[in-house]
Order: sequence, then C-alpha cells, then structure tokens
Amino acid sequence: MTPRRKSRQLRVGSVAVGGDAPISVQSMCTTKTADVDGTLAQVYALKGAGADIVRITCNDVEAAQGLAEMMPRMPVPIIADIHFQYRLALAALEAGVQGLRLNPGNIRDPEHIKTVAREAKDRGVPIRVGVNAGSLDKDLLKKHGSAVPEALVESAEKEIRYLEEVDFFDIKISVKHSSVPAMVDAYRLLAERVPYPLHLGVTEAGPPPGGLIKSVAGISTLLLEGIGDTIRFSLTADPIEEAKAGRQLLEYLGLRERKGLDLIACPSCGRAEVDVIRVANEAQKALEAESIPIQVAVMGCVVNGPGEAREADLGIAAGRGRGHLFVKGKVVRVVPEAQMVEALVEEAKRLVEEGIDARLAAADQDAEAIAQAAREELLEIQGDANRVEIKRRAVAEVAAPSE
Repeated sequence: MTPRRKSRQLRVGSVAVGGDAPISVQSMCTTKTADVDGTLAQVYALKGAGADIVRITCNDVEAAQGLAEMMPRMPVPIIADIHFQYRLALAALEAGVQGLRLNPGNIRDPEHIKTVAREAKDRGVPIRVGVNAGSLDKDLLKKHGSAVPEALVESAEKEIRYLEEVDFFDIKISVKHSSVPAMVDAYRLLAERVPYPLHLGVTEAGPPPGGLIKSVAGISTLLLEGIGDTIRFSLTADPIEEAKAGRQLLEYLGLRERKGLDLIACPSCGRAEVDVIRVANEAQKALEAESIPIQVAVMGCVVNGPGEAREADLGIAAGRGRGHLFVKGKVVRVVPEAQMVEALVEEAKRLVEEGIDARLAAADQDAEAIAQAAREELLEIQGDANRVEIKRRAVAEVAAPSE
C-alpha cells in the first residue's frame, strides 16, 4: 500500500479528518429533516452501523428548525447539505451543525459563498467543497465539453479560492463522478494540486450489488494509493448499508481496527462435504447477531480447509458427517455436522472472552488425531485433487542433476 498522502487536518466536531487521523466513514439520512424523531432514530442507527459522521439535508426553513431541535441529542457530528440557498447554510450554522457541504454548481455568487465562509470560520465549522459531475457549473461544462476530471478539479479550485480569499482554510473536497475511471482520475489530479483532505465517493453508484462494486472499485483504488481521508458509499439503498459497507471496506484494507465480523469461506467445489453456502450464511447471521469482531472461516472439506484458513482466528471445516473446529489452523474440537454453526458461535464467544492461547490450550486432546484420520479417509475415497505426491516426484526429477 502506498504511504498516505499528507493533508491538512481539520475537525468535524469530535472527529478529526485528514493528516494522520483514521479514515472516517460517512453516510446521509434519507428522512425528512423536519421529522425530528425519525431523523434522530436514523442517525443513531447509522452510528451503530459504523458511521463516524452523518450528513443531513437542510433544504428549507423547517429543516433548519429540525436541525436546531435535534442537534443537542446527536450521537455523531452532523454536516448540513446545502443547495442553492446560501442563507440556509447560515441557518444550519445557527442550528449548531459541525460541518457544511456546499455544491459549487448551484451556489454561484462569490459574495454569498464568502459570507458563509466568514460565519463558519467564526464558529470553527469546516466546509466541504462538494463537486458533483451531475451538477457541474454550466460554464465549465461548456469549456470542457463534458464533466471530465479536469472540469471537476477546476470547479473545486475555483470554490477554494473564494474561501481562501476570506482566510478560510478548514476545507475538505470531493470531486465525485458516476464513472469509476473518471472519479479516480479526478481525485488523483486533485490530490496533486491541493493540501486539503479529500472525501471519496462514486456518486449515484446505484443499488447493490452494482453500486457496491462501483464504490469499492473507486474508493479502494484511491485508498490503496494513499489518497483519501473520509469516504461515503452513495448507494440507492438503506443508508445503513452505506455505513456498513464503508466500515467493512476500511477494516478489510487494514485502515481501521476490526469491530465487526470478517467471515471468509471457500467458494465450494465437488469435494465439499456440506452445503458451504448455506453453512456460511447461517454462520454469518448467527455471528453478526453476537457482534463478534474476529475473522472466521467456513471451509467445505477437512483435507485442505484448516491449512488454507490457518490465518483465521477461528474456523470450521466439514468432514464426513462431522465438523472440525479449528483455531489458527489447529483443530480443537470435532462436532456433529448438525451442530457446526452452534459450535462455531460458542467457540467464537469463548475466543473473544478468553483469547486464542487459552482456547488452544483447552483443545480436545484427540481432536487432531480424529481430524487427521478423517483427512486420510477422504483422500482414500476422493483421491488427492491436488495430486501432491505426483507433483513432488515430478519436481524432484526435474531438479535432479543429469548423469
């Protein structure tokens, strides 16, 4: 992974963004902001799903009043999403939000932008310059012919100049596009030109699974290049799915500490002794219900399963009518097939409570011997799919010196 790009750090309420701060996860409420109870409930649900920051629309006076009522009860920092009416940005600041998102494509008057910046500066509130390919300034569209990466970056730089002219520097920027290659190119170009933290996202990604695939493709490409300080999956779905996906992506990339389950499973094949898809789905549902933050493997056969998944904290592999429960690749228990998921959940809970070393020490003494016998039995019945011994002999013959 490329070292992370150095950027200025700012704070959205209690959450640091940029610099060496952890990459944060964002999502956006789908409720009407004037619905105070409904919006609060969704924000709390988003926090529970992994969101560090939540954006809420402020599109009319009633929405601003709703923000003012709910802000004292918010569990995470709130960013007000502003379009067209700069005075609603001022109202959102008065309501107590910790961040603003301004779209350069629809707030056009430089003096309006500067007025908002001055007020935000006085209150210590950062502004995201949120460029979107779908609402790009018409003059830039005419100049560039379409929403190409250069047009998005030029729009962002133009807005930044307005903010900097009033000595406002608590800025983060997004240049979102619905095309993954265009989005990636825009952020790469922007990262070379500005010192500010970047908010990553593929806009209008659509519903899962396509929206998830596009978002992962764009966001992870940039994160692996060291670009990006905060992210949002823009899905046509329950925003809870956005927060979960964002959090999982950061955990899978090793950019945030694991707080949720990471379940890995073999894709199944003709050697599998159980319905791997069914067992994996049942295990995932049961383990997620327990909020167990470990890596768990579900493998279809005992011949290769424990070895292939030896890096997992915990796993289970199917034998003939039995499941072989293993910790860090070592079989610790053999259980009836019907109890595989139940045993997996029980062991996972003990692993979290007692630790890996303790669970290895508590292994059934005859578990490994039973597992080895089962492996040999399956090899006798099914044969060695990997033809290991034949390959070893062939390699040895090639490597041997000629006479």
